Amino acid sequence: MNQSDVESFPEEVAKQLKTYVYRLIDPRNGETFYVGKGKGNRVFAHIHAEVAQEGDEINNKLRRIREIRLAGFEVAHVIHRHGMDEKTAFEVEAALIDAYPGITNIAGGAGTSEYGAMHAKEIIRRYSAEPAVFRHKAIMISINRSSAETSLYEATRYAWRINKSNANQAEVILSTVRGLIVGAFVAEKWLAATAVNFPGREDVPGRLGFIGHEASDEIKTLYIDKRVPNEYRKRGSASPIKYSWKV
Repeated sequence: MNQSDVESFPEEVAKQLKTYVYRLIDPRNGETFYVGKGKGNRVFAHIHAEVAQEGDEINNKLRRIREIRLAGFEVAHVIHRHGMDEKTAFEVEAALIDAYPGITNIAGGAGTSEYGAMHAKEIIRRYSAEPAVFRHKAIMISINRSSAETSLYEATRYAWRINKSNANQAEVILSTVRGLIVGAFVAEKWLAATAVNFPGREDVPGRLGFIGHEASDEIKTLYIDKRVPNEYRKRGSASPIKYSWKV
């Protein structure tokens, strides 16, 4: 049986797989373009567009799948590791997302933001840093993926799935990379993430961005080069947004 003929697992097979981590591969060049985890026939759901997702991720992933099919090929499915519990699968998924840069996952795997691949110097810098002591209502935004592509301010301000009421309460917005605070900004106003509000950017429905400025030197001294305290770095949380206060 060719792999392209397989569109689901027999029931007795699915039960034995338990939770697994998988890769979707473009057969035209052997490139892994998506990493995910699931049970049962989750790995095939993307191909049938059965999984409801939001924002850019569905566009990028399904666009790639359509391109593959239009070229006369079928997406290759690889079960990378199976027989796991949820916690172990989260860790394996996060490690694979780190290992395949450029994939169509819009968000890193659970744990990627805080426990992903780092150089030894980054490890030392992060874990030797003092934990931040919050004297302001702060929103911490992980910018791991976008910080190398644009300015710190631009990487921090756009475009996030965040409650506007919560956002408006923040006194400072802190940029974080691998758990280390690297920037501090003050949001003057939060707006819908559209090209009208943010010229030069693409519309991102359902998300917000802010217009603001760098925080004062006094505030930057309080937070920059400090690490995010352990209680805010929970494994299993894929959200890039954290709050210093209870929301």
